[in-house]
Amino acid sequence: MTLPVDTLLVILIISSFLVLGTTHLPTAIRLSAVQGICIGLLPLATAHADFSLRVILLGLAIITLKGFVFPLLLRRAMRESMTSTEMQPFVGSSLSILAGLFALMAAFWLDSRMDFLPSKAHQLFPPVAFFVMITGLFLIVARKLAVTQVVGYLQLENGIYIFGLAIAAEVPVVVELGVLLDVFVAVFVMGIAIFRINREFNHMDSERLRQLKG
Repeated sequence: MTLPVDTLLVILIISSFLVLGTTHLPTAIRLSAVQGICIGLLPLATAHADFSLRVILLGLAIITLKGFVFPLLLRRAMRESMTSTEMQPFVGSSLSILAGLFALMAAFWLDSRMDFLPSKAHQLFPPVAFFVMITGLFLIVARKLAVTQVVGYLQLENGIYIFGLAIAAEVPVVVELGVLLDVFVAVFVMGIAIFRINREFNHMDSERLRQLKG
């Protein structure tokens, strides 16, 4: 019964590596959508035969927001900026993938140092959660374009959610939907910021914001 869960977690790992290795914004956004759908399917996969209304609603809400709404907002911001490729990231694609390999090893090392997780938790949940969080943080600091940084933020939140599934068997659906609402507001605000940055400076390079220092 763990095959669906293992498949989703492996897809999350592969998609994280692909995001690290691409500078093409549409590809990064599509990969973010794939991750969002996988995150939405995880509660259903871990529920096995216990498909309660709570689990179904949570999965549908996550898939709708992270798989469709957020990518749509990011694609719109990308079109407004007329930029589809990150030309000069702080860290290139090859070094980013190498950093991802170190992040994966660090994630499994961190998992081996933890002894407070419940025994019934899926074994791959913690290391995958750490890996997705680390790669999300890496994208935020290693990329210049605001759209890619938002993708990194979404990936960071995905990792936090996976870790939450590992340590908490039952979380009220109101709390989970409240977290999703917070993420939606954050992405919406980031979309507005991207639009205003592009309108004022005709680019999305957050590095150039240092020019505002007086």
